[in-house]
Amino acid sequence: MFDRKKQPPIKSLIAQGCQIDGNFSFAEGLRVDGELRGNITGTADRPSILVISETALVKGEVLADHIIVNGQVQGPVHARRMLELQPKARITGDVTYKMLEMHQGALVDGRLCPIVDNVQGQVEEKPTLKLAANNS
Repeated sequence: MFDRKKQPPIKSLIAQGCQIDGNFSFAEGLRVDGELRGNITGTADRPSILVISETALVKGEVLADHIIVNGQVQGPVHARRMLELQPKARITGDVTYKMLEMHQGALVDGRLCPIVDNVQGQVEEKPTLKLAANNS
């Protein structure tokens, strides 16, 4: 869809010290440094990038093409393409993504659900991976 050189520009900012109560929709790029209590949605008609910085707190559902998290999210996260979890990322909720980059120190308290394209080009979730521990 887009690489690092062709990412959409970040045109909107929720600055540190600001708090928004309610849902927030954006086109192209958004950076969150403050607090948002509501859902964040990047429009589907063109590529979107969302940056949730180290100082940010989002309480609600997050949806965009490319999501970079280094702050706190309390709610589900849906990355249509790429999800980057930086070292200070703290997510409480299920995470859905097509590609995932997770740095050491990032925490997810929820399910990791990769998205795959099937033969007909439709999107479906892969089954959850279950790990068994040897308690002997």
